[in-house]
Formats: sequence, structure tokens, C-alpha cells
Amino acid sequence: MIIVCQNLLKNTKINGITLFPFILLKKPQDKNNKTLINHEKIHLRQQVELLVIFFYLWYVIEYYYWYFRLNDSFLAYKYISFEREA
Repeated sequence: MIIVCQNLLKNTKINGITLFPFILLKKPQDKNNKTLINHEKIHLRQQVELLVIFFYLWYVIEYYYWYFRLNDSFLAYKYISFEREA
């Protein structure tokens, strides 16, 4: 696990994102946010279990499934099975 703080997330609603093997955080102080770090560590484990590429495929397919059913991007994100597990 490699934690990196990125300005790429500066203008987004995203506080953190896991792109194996990295955890990218919006703000340096988020390194101390145990809840966020734990959430992203769970995503790392999920990615390893599904051999990374299958995780991303499943994640994107499930996101769009929920997005088209609910017509709400935030709810679609919340309904993704990986997010509910994490």
C-alpha cells in the first residue's frame, strides 16, 4: 500500500481513490483519517481478490447499472456492492 496525496482530486468530490497499489488522497491531513484509510484498504483487498482488472470491470458495470436504474450518480455509487462492503 502506497499512500499519495494528489492535486488531481482537488476539484472533485472524491476524498480518496484506490488504484492498485496506490491510495490517492485529496488532502495530506486525510492520511490521519482512519475511516477513509480503512475504506480504501478494503478496496485494495477487493482488487487483489478479483485480480485488479476484474474489480474495475465489475465496478464500472455495476455503477452504470445503478446509474441507469436510479438516474443519480451519488446513489449509483452508494449502491455498488464494493462500496457497501467497504
